[in-house]
Amino acid sequence: MEFDISWILLGLPLAFVLGWLASRFDLRQLRAENRRAPKAYFKGLNFLLNEQQDQAIDAFIEAVQNDPDTSELHFALGNLFRRRGEYDRAVRVHEHLLSRGDLSRADQERAQYALALDFLKAGLLDRAEAALSQLEGTPFEGQARLALLAIYERSRDWPHAAGIARKMHNANQGDFSTRQAHYLCEQAQACIANNDRPGALALLNHAVATAPEAARARIDLARLQHMMGDSGAALGTLQALSRQAPAAVPLATPLMLETAIAAGQAPEMQALLQAHYAQAPSLDVLEGIVALQALNPTDAATARQWYVRHLDKEQSLVAAAKWLAEEKLEHEEFHPQIQRALDHAVKPLTRYRCAACGFEARQHFWQCPGCQTWDSYPARRVEEL
Repeated sequence: MEFDISWILLGLPLAFVLGWLASRFDLRQLRAENRRAPKAYFKGLNFLLNEQQDQAIDAFIEAVQNDPDTSELHFALGNLFRRRGEYDRAVRVHEHLLSRGDLSRADQERAQYALALDFLKAGLLDRAEAALSQLEGTPFEGQARLALLAIYERSRDWPHAAGIARKMHNANQGDFSTRQAHYLCEQAQACIANNDRPGALALLNHAVATAPEAARARIDLARLQHMMGDSGAALGTLQALSRQAPAAVPLATPLMLETAIAAGQAPEMQALLQAHYAQAPSLDVLEGIVALQALNPTDAATARQWYVRHLDKEQSLVAAAKWLAEEKLEHEEFHPQIQRALDHAVKPLTRYRCAACGFEARQHFWQCPGCQTWDSYPARRVEEL
Protein backbone atom coordinates (compact mmCIF):
# COMPACT_ATOMS: atom_id res chain seq x y z
CA MET A 1 0.00 0.00 0.00
CA GLU A 2 1.45 3.36 -1.02
CA PHE A 3 1.88 5.88 1.84
CA ASP A 4 -0.12 9.09 1.28
CA ILE A 5 1.76 12.15 2.57
CA SER A 6 -1.43 14.20 2.54
CA TRP A 7 -2.49 12.53 5.81
CA ILE A 8 0.56 13.99 7.51
CA LEU A 9 -0.20 17.42 6.14
CA LEU A 10 -3.73 17.16 7.48
CA GLY A 11 -2.59 15.82 10.88
CA LEU A 12 -0.06 18.54 11.63
CA PRO A 13 -2.64 21.33 12.15
CA LEU A 14 -4.73 18.98 14.27
CA ALA A 15 -1.77 18.11 16.50
CA PHE A 16 -0.93 21.81 16.83
CA VAL A 17 -4.49 22.66 17.88
CA LEU A 18 -4.59 19.82 20.43
CA GLY A 19 -1.20 20.87 21.89
CA TRP A 20 -2.33 24.48 22.13
CA LEU A 21 -5.53 23.46 23.93
CA ALA A 22 -3.57 21.26 26.36
CA SER A 23 -1.12 24.07 27.16
CA ARG A 24 -3.96 26.52 27.75
CA PHE A 25 -5.61 24.07 30.12
CA ASP A 26 -2.36 23.59 32.10
CA LEU A 27 -1.76 27.34 32.24
CA ARG A 28 -5.27 28.00 33.49
CA GLN A 29 -4.92 25.34 36.18
CA LEU A 30 -1.53 26.70 37.25
CA ARG A 31 -2.83 30.26 37.37
CA ALA A 32 -5.85 29.17 39.40
CA GLU A 33 -3.62 27.38 41.91
CA ASN A 34 -1.26 30.34 42.13
CA ARG A 35 -4.20 32.68 42.71
CA ARG A 36 -5.57 30.50 45.50
CA ALA A 37 -2.24 30.24 47.37
CA PRO A 38 -1.41 34.00 47.48
CA LYS A 39 -5.01 34.80 48.34
CA ALA A 40 -4.88 32.55 51.40
CA TYR A 41 -1.43 33.87 52.27
CA PHE A 42 -2.48 37.53 52.15
CA LYS A 43 -5.65 36.71 54.03
CA GLY A 44 -3.54 35.16 56.79
CA LEU A 45 -1.23 38.17 56.80
CA ASN A 46 -4.20 40.50 57.16
CA PHE A 47 -5.54 38.49 60.09
CA LEU A 48 -2.09 38.53 61.67
CA LEU A 49 -1.81 42.30 61.40
CA ASN A 50 -5.22 42.60 63.07
CA GLU A 51 -4.03 40.28 65.89
CA GLN A 52 -6.59 37.63 64.91
CA GLN A 53 -4.28 34.66 65.38
CA ASP A 54 -6.92 31.92 65.13
CA GLN A 55 -8.13 33.11 61.72
CA ALA A 56 -4.51 33.68 60.60
CA ILE A 57 -3.63 30.08 61.44
CA ASP A 58 -6.61 28.77 59.45
CA ALA A 59 -5.60 30.87 56.45
CA PHE A 60 -1.97 29.74 56.59
CA ILE A 61 -3.03 26.09 56.89
CA GLU A 62 -5.08 26.56 53.73
CA ALA A 63 -2.08 28.16 52.00
CA VAL A 64 0.21 25.30 53.07
CA GLN A 65 -2.25 22.74 51.74
CA ASN A 66 -2.37 24.53 48.38
CA ASP A 67 1.40 24.86 48.21
CA PRO A 68 3.05 22.32 50.57
CA ASP A 69 6.56 23.04 49.24
CA THR A 70 6.66 26.64 50.47
CA SER A 71 8.96 26.70 53.51
CA GLU A 72 8.15 30.32 54.44
CA LEU A 73 4.52 29.40 55.05
CA HIS A 74 5.64 26.58 57.33
CA PHE A 75 7.86 28.96 59.30
CA ALA A 76 5.01 31.47 59.67
CA LEU A 77 2.62 28.73 60.77
CA GLY A 78 5.10 27.28 63.29
CA ASN A 79 5.79 30.69 64.82
CA LEU A 80 2.08 31.35 65.16
CA PHE A 81 1.55 28.03 66.93
CA ARG A 82 4.37 28.88 69.34
CA ARG A 83 2.97 32.33 70.09
CA ARG A 84 -0.40 30.81 70.90
CA GLY A 85 1.16 28.27 73.24
CA GLU A 86 0.43 25.27 70.96
CA TYR A 87 3.96 24.00 71.28
CA ASP A 88 3.24 20.44 70.15
CA ARG A 89 1.85 21.69 66.83
CA ALA A 90 4.78 24.08 66.40
CA VAL A 91 7.19 21.20 67.01
CA ARG A 92 5.45 19.07 64.37
CA VAL A 93 5.67 21.87 61.79
CA HIS A 94 9.37 22.47 62.36
CA GLU A 95 10.21 18.76 62.54
CA HIS A 96 8.40 18.32 59.21
CA LEU A 97 10.59 21.05 57.73
CA LEU A 98 13.76 19.37 59.03
CA SER A 99 12.70 16.05 57.51
CA ARG A 100 12.49 17.52 54.01
CA GLY A 101 15.41 16.58 51.80
CA ASP A 102 14.99 19.56 49.46
CA LEU A 103 15.42 22.19 52.19
CA SER A 104 18.42 24.50 51.83
CA ARG A 105 21.12 24.53 54.50
CA ALA A 106 20.11 28.01 55.63
CA ASP A 107 16.48 26.93 56.07
CA GLN A 108 17.57 23.77 57.91
CA GLU A 109 19.51 25.87 60.43
CA ARG A 110 16.58 28.23 60.75
CA ALA A 111 14.19 25.33 61.35
CA GLN A 112 16.59 23.84 63.93
CA TYR A 113 16.65 27.13 65.84
CA ALA A 114 12.85 27.43 65.64
CA LEU A 115 12.51 23.88 66.97
CA ALA A 116 14.83 24.71 69.88
CA LEU A 117 12.66 27.73 70.72
CA ASP A 118 9.58 25.49 70.69
CA PHE A 119 11.16 23.16 73.25
CA LEU A 120 12.41 26.11 75.32
CA LYS A 121 8.98 27.77 75.47
CA ALA A 122 7.37 24.44 76.32
CA GLY A 123 9.74 24.00 79.27
CA LEU A 124 11.41 20.91 77.78
CA LEU A 125 14.87 22.10 78.76
CA ASP A 126 16.74 18.87 78.01
CA ARG A 127 15.38 18.70 74.45
CA ALA A 128 15.95 22.44 74.00
CA GLU A 129 19.56 22.01 75.15
CA ALA A 130 20.13 19.20 72.63
CA ALA A 131 18.58 21.23 69.80
CA LEU A 132 20.56 24.37 70.65
CA SER A 133 23.84 22.46 70.88
CA GLN A 134 23.46 21.52 67.18
CA LEU A 135 23.61 25.19 66.18
CA GLU A 136 27.32 25.61 66.94
CA GLY A 137 29.08 27.01 63.89
CA THR A 138 25.87 28.37 62.34
CA PRO A 139 24.61 31.96 62.02
CA PHE A 140 22.36 31.21 65.02
CA GLU A 141 25.33 30.32 67.25
CA GLY A 142 25.21 33.53 69.32
CA GLN A 143 21.47 33.31 69.95
CA ALA A 144 21.75 29.61 70.75
CA ARG A 145 24.49 30.24 73.29
CA LEU A 146 22.42 32.92 75.02
CA ALA A 147 19.49 30.51 75.22
CA LEU A 148 21.76 27.78 76.60
CA LEU A 149 23.06 30.24 79.18
CA ALA A 150 19.49 30.94 80.30
CA ILE A 151 18.80 27.19 80.54
CA TYR A 152 21.87 26.52 82.68
CA GLU A 153 21.08 29.48 84.94
CA ARG A 154 17.49 28.30 85.44
CA SER A 155 18.71 24.83 86.34
CA ARG A 156 21.56 26.30 88.44
CA ASP A 157 24.11 24.33 86.45
CA TRP A 158 26.88 26.81 87.13
CA PRO A 159 29.85 24.87 85.64
CA HIS A 160 28.09 24.53 82.25
CA ALA A 161 26.93 28.16 82.44
CA ALA A 162 30.54 29.23 83.09
CA GLY A 163 31.67 27.22 80.06
CA ILE A 164 29.16 28.92 77.75
CA ALA A 165 29.97 32.38 79.17
CA ARG A 166 33.67 31.71 78.61
CA LYS A 167 33.02 30.72 74.97
CA MET A 168 31.00 33.88 74.34
CA HIS A 169 33.60 36.06 76.04
CA ASN A 170 36.42 34.54 73.99
CA ALA A 171 34.38 34.91 70.78
CA ASN A 172 33.93 38.66 71.47
CA GLN A 173 30.17 38.22 71.84
CA GLY A 174 30.17 40.48 74.89
CA ASP A 175 31.97 41.00 78.19
CA PHE A 176 30.97 38.06 80.36
CA SER A 177 33.71 38.39 82.99
CA THR A 178 31.34 39.64 85.70
CA ARG A 179 28.85 36.89 84.85
CA GLN A 180 31.63 34.30 85.16
CA ALA A 181 32.53 35.74 88.57
CA HIS A 182 28.91 35.29 89.67
CA TYR A 183 28.98 31.64 88.60
CA LEU A 184 32.19 31.08 90.58
CA CYS A 185 30.58 32.72 93.62
CA GLU A 186 27.55 30.44 93.30
CA GLN A 187 29.84 27.40 93.17
CA ALA A 188 31.71 28.73 96.21
CA GLN A 189 28.44 28.96 98.14
CA ALA A 190 27.78 25.31 97.37
CA CYS A 191 31.26 24.44 98.66
CA ILE A 192 30.63 26.36 101.90
CA ALA A 193 27.33 24.51 102.35
CA ASN A 194 29.31 21.25 102.03
CA ASN A 195 31.93 22.46 104.55
CA ASP A 196 34.58 22.72 101.83
CA ARG A 197 36.01 26.10 102.78
CA PRO A 198 39.38 25.66 101.03
CA GLY A 199 37.55 24.85 97.78
CA ALA A 200 35.33 27.89 98.23
CA LEU A 201 38.37 30.08 98.94
CA ALA A 202 40.02 28.96 95.70
CA LEU A 203 36.87 29.65 93.70
CA LEU A 204 36.42 33.13 95.20
CA ASN A 205 40.06 34.08 94.55
CA HIS A 206 39.52 32.93 90.96
CA ALA A 207 36.37 35.09 90.78
CA VAL A 208 38.31 38.16 91.98
CA ALA A 209 41.00 37.50 89.37
CA THR A 210 38.37 36.99 86.64
CA ALA A 211 36.52 40.25 87.37
CA PRO A 212 38.57 42.58 89.63
CA GLU A 213 35.80 45.20 89.66
CA ALA A 214 33.04 42.72 90.55
CA ALA A 215 31.75 43.68 94.00
CA ARG A 216 30.22 40.33 94.88
CA ALA A 217 33.44 38.37 94.53
CA ARG A 218 35.29 40.58 97.02
CA ILE A 219 32.39 40.74 99.48
CA ASP A 220 31.96 36.95 99.47
CA LEU A 221 35.72 36.46 99.76
CA ALA A 222 35.94 38.84 102.74
CA ARG A 223 33.02 37.10 104.42
CA LEU A 224 34.68 33.70 104.01
CA GLN A 225 38.04 35.01 105.26
CA HIS A 226 36.27 36.44 108.33
CA MET A 227 34.51 33.10 108.90
CA MET A 228 37.86 31.33 108.74
CA GLY A 229 39.25 33.64 111.43
CA ASP A 230 41.46 35.75 109.18
CA SER A 231 39.88 39.14 109.90
CA GLY A 232 43.01 41.01 108.81
CA ALA A 233 42.83 39.49 105.31
CA ALA A 234 39.10 40.14 105.21
CA LEU A 235 39.67 43.78 106.09
CA GLY A 236 42.27 44.08 103.33
CA THR A 237 39.83 42.59 100.83
CA LEU A 238 37.15 45.10 101.86
CA GLN A 239 39.58 48.01 101.62
CA ALA A 240 40.38 46.86 98.08
CA LEU A 241 36.63 46.76 97.41
CA SER A 242 36.30 50.41 98.48
CA ARG A 243 38.90 51.29 95.84
CA GLN A 244 37.79 48.98 93.01
CA ALA A 245 33.99 49.18 93.45
CA PRO A 246 33.16 52.17 95.70
CA ALA A 247 29.47 52.05 94.73
CA ALA A 248 29.18 48.71 96.58
CA VAL A 249 30.50 50.03 99.92
CA PRO A 250 26.95 50.45 101.38
CA LEU A 251 26.37 46.72 100.84
CA ALA A 252 29.63 45.81 102.56
CA THR A 253 29.32 48.24 105.48
CA PRO A 254 27.94 45.73 108.06
CA LEU A 255 30.75 43.29 107.18
CA MET A 256 33.27 46.12 107.36
CA LEU A 257 32.17 46.85 110.93
CA GLU A 258 32.51 43.21 111.99
CA THR A 259 35.95 42.72 110.48
CA ALA A 260 37.30 46.07 111.70
CA ILE A 261 36.18 45.40 115.27
CA ALA A 262 37.56 41.85 115.17
CA ALA A 263 40.88 43.11 113.76
CA GLY A 264 41.05 45.97 116.28
CA GLN A 265 40.94 48.64 113.57
CA ALA A 266 37.62 50.35 114.31
CA PRO A 267 39.06 53.93 114.19
CA GLU A 268 40.70 53.27 110.79
CA MET A 269 37.43 51.87 109.45
CA GLN A 270 35.49 54.84 110.79
CA ALA A 271 37.84 57.18 108.94
CA LEU A 272 37.41 55.16 105.73
CA LEU A 273 33.60 55.24 105.99
CA GLN A 274 33.56 58.95 106.74
CA ALA A 275 35.71 59.63 103.68
CA HIS A 276 33.37 57.53 101.54
CA TYR A 277 30.30 59.24 103.03
CA ALA A 278 31.75 62.66 102.17
CA GLN A 279 31.98 61.56 98.53
CA ALA A 280 28.65 59.70 98.32
CA PRO A 281 26.22 60.03 101.28
CA SER A 282 24.43 56.75 101.99
CA LEU A 283 22.08 55.50 104.69
CA ASP A 284 24.00 52.25 105.20
CA VAL A 285 27.35 54.01 105.45
CA LEU A 286 25.74 56.50 107.83
CA GLU A 287 24.58 53.62 110.04
CA GLY A 288 28.11 52.23 110.07
CA ILE A 289 29.62 55.56 111.11
CA VAL A 290 27.11 55.98 113.93
CA ALA A 291 27.70 52.41 115.16
CA LEU A 292 31.50 52.79 115.18
CA GLN A 293 31.40 56.18 116.87
CA ALA A 294 29.04 54.83 119.54
CA LEU A 295 31.74 52.32 120.52
CA ASN A 296 33.77 55.18 121.98
CA PRO A 297 32.18 56.29 125.29
CA THR A 298 33.31 59.87 124.80
CA ASP A 299 31.68 60.10 121.36
CA ALA A 300 28.56 58.00 122.00
CA ALA A 301 26.47 60.99 123.01
CA THR A 302 27.17 62.86 119.78
CA ALA A 303 26.97 59.85 117.44
CA ARG A 304 23.30 60.41 116.67
CA GLN A 305 24.08 63.94 115.46
CA TRP A 306 25.21 62.29 112.23
CA TYR A 307 21.53 61.79 111.43
CA VAL A 308 20.94 65.55 111.67
CA ARG A 309 23.93 66.21 109.40
CA HIS A 310 22.49 63.74 106.91
CA LEU A 311 19.18 65.64 106.94
CA ASP A 312 21.12 68.76 105.97
CA LYS A 313 22.30 66.89 102.86
CA GLU A 314 19.16 64.93 101.97
CA GLN A 315 15.51 64.97 103.05
CA SER A 316 15.43 61.47 104.51
CA LEU A 317 12.47 60.13 106.47
CA VAL A 318 14.56 57.06 107.36
CA ALA A 319 17.29 59.19 108.96
CA ALA A 320 14.69 61.25 110.82
CA ALA A 321 13.08 58.11 112.23
CA LYS A 322 16.46 56.77 113.39
CA TRP A 323 17.34 60.07 115.05
CA LEU A 324 13.98 60.16 116.79
CA ALA A 325 14.49 56.63 118.08
CA GLU A 326 17.60 57.85 119.95
CA GLU A 327 16.02 61.01 121.37
CA LYS A 328 13.95 61.53 124.50
CA LEU A 329 10.90 63.64 123.79
CA GLU A 330 9.21 66.01 126.17
CA HIS A 331 6.05 63.88 126.03
CA GLU A 332 7.83 60.59 126.50
CA GLU A 333 4.60 58.65 127.00
CA PHE A 334 3.69 59.23 123.35
CA HIS A 335 7.13 58.30 122.03
CA PRO A 336 6.48 54.55 121.41
CA GLN A 337 3.34 55.21 119.36
CA ILE A 338 5.08 57.87 117.27
CA GLN A 339 8.09 55.66 116.74
CA ARG A 340 5.96 52.71 115.64
CA ALA A 341 4.13 54.88 113.13
CA LEU A 342 7.38 56.20 111.71
CA ASP A 343 8.96 52.74 111.52
CA HIS A 344 5.92 51.50 109.62
CA ALA A 345 6.09 54.45 107.21
CA VAL A 346 9.79 54.06 106.43
CA LYS A 347 9.74 50.28 105.97
CA PRO A 348 9.02 50.44 102.18
CA LEU A 349 11.72 53.10 101.82
CA THR A 350 14.44 50.78 103.11
CA ARG A 351 13.88 48.14 100.40
CA TYR A 352 15.99 47.51 97.32
CA ARG A 353 14.45 47.85 93.84
CA CYS A 354 15.43 46.10 90.62
CA ALA A 355 16.32 48.64 87.96
CA ALA A 356 15.21 46.23 85.20
CA CYS A 357 11.72 45.18 86.33
CA GLY A 358 11.01 47.19 89.51
CA PHE A 359 10.79 44.15 91.80
CA GLU A 360 11.32 45.28 95.41
CA ALA A 361 12.82 43.22 98.22
CA ARG A 362 14.00 43.74 101.78
CA GLN A 363 17.37 42.21 100.95
CA HIS A 364 19.81 42.87 98.15
CA PHE A 365 19.98 40.29 95.33
CA TRP A 366 22.80 39.84 92.85
CA GLN A 367 20.31 38.22 90.46
CA CYS A 368 16.76 39.56 90.46
CA PRO A 369 14.25 36.86 91.49
CA GLY A 370 11.64 38.49 89.24
CA CYS A 371 13.36 39.01 85.87
CA GLN A 372 16.54 36.95 86.47
CA THR A 373 18.75 39.93 85.50
CA TRP A 374 22.22 40.05 87.05
CA ASP A 375 23.46 43.14 88.96
CA SER A 376 20.18 44.99 88.43
CA TYR A 377 19.79 45.97 92.11
CA PRO A 378 21.56 49.25 92.98
CA ALA A 379 23.41 49.25 96.30
CA ARG A 380 21.05 51.93 97.58
CA ARG A 381 17.70 51.88 99.28
CA VAL A 382 14.49 52.95 97.54
CA GLU A 383 14.51 56.30 99.36
CA GLU A 384 17.94 57.11 97.94
CA LEU A 385 17.11 56.35 94.28
